[in-house]
Amino acid sequence: MSGFISARGGRLTLRRLVIVLAVCVAICAIVAMFAPLFGIVTGRGGRSIEILGRDVLEAGTPAYKIFAVRLPRVVASLLIGGALAGAGCALQALLRNPLAEPFTLGIASGSSLAAVLAIRLGIEASFGGLGVGTAAFAGAIGTMILVAQLARIGRQLPPATLILAGVTISMFCSSVSVLVQYTSDFTDVSHMLSWMMGGLDAVRLGTAEWAALPIVGGLFVLWTYGRELNALAAGPEVAASLGVSVVRTQAIVFAIASLLVGAAILLGGPIGFIGLVVPHVLRSIVGPDHRVLLPASIFGGAVLLTLCDTLARTVIAPAHLPTGAVTAVMGGPFFIAILIRQKRRAALWGRG
Repeated sequence: MSGFISARGGRLTLRRLVIVLAVCVAICAIVAMFAPLFGIVTGRGGRSIEILGRDVLEAGTPAYKIFAVRLPRVVASLLIGGALAGAGCALQALLRNPLAEPFTLGIASGSSLAAVLAIRLGIEASFGGLGVGTAAFAGAIGTMILVAQLARIGRQLPPATLILAGVTISMFCSSVSVLVQYTSDFTDVSHMLSWMMGGLDAVRLGTAEWAALPIVGGLFVLWTYGRELNALAAGPEVAASLGVSVVRTQAIVFAIASLLVGAAILLGGPIGFIGLVVPHVLRSIVGPDHRVLLPASIFGGAVLLTLCDTLARTVIAPAHLPTGAVTAVMGGPFFIAILIRQKRRAALWGRG
């Protein structure tokens, strides 16, 4: 099995890898170019300014200025989508569970609690949105460390206990967040709820550039672990028989996924379901080989979140929907569908 088996039972060829990556890059580039051109905003006197048209290329025009403001939002959506989908793909292999993704492990609740506390303690007033984002980043990393420590048995990270620990921490953090909101004034509660829904309204290009390096670097490192993820997806015993250092690989993949999710939350808040939907769909298209599936998921997540964000700012324009609400509406039914499918498979397996 040193040549890793593709979905069709053959070895992964360089030609297939190049074709899949070329298609993914092309689709991502097209979406990235056209996404900033869609939508309207309200100008002076309540007049709607349409951003479509050649004026967007002429410096100094209203459309050009709107494009310059919207471009950071598109860049951020590409980075966040790629980070969440890449982390979700890796965690699904690590836990051998198609329902596993960053936000089912309690990360969203932990980061939200840290952000809520930051707003309640006045960090937002002192440092602005970056202070809240940094607190959320720290909360995400801290939550992942806590979940890993709770789930660890010896040197192993059993998937079942990891998910159970994530659910437990998620419920605890959600309860504490409610208590903090209950003791806050109306203005702070409004800020808390706005942040917890996830959105890209306040993203600045400098912040996106700052987060690009750890996200791109982390995703590249995950890709280099494609062989190990293939083996871990078959179980730790199989992975060990193939020469994979199971404990070391679990720790590295888990840590990188945590950093990716933390950076994504810093940029746009808790935006869920991207890490669940994208790898699951692409697995049926490009196959289970993570040397192909992981990069395809990264580009797929970037495309999907950019499309969701474009929809969020155009469906009721000139008002904007929270991007996290759009992904939740899309991902909720998908999550239920996966549960039903897994339930049917389990029933058929029991009959057999």
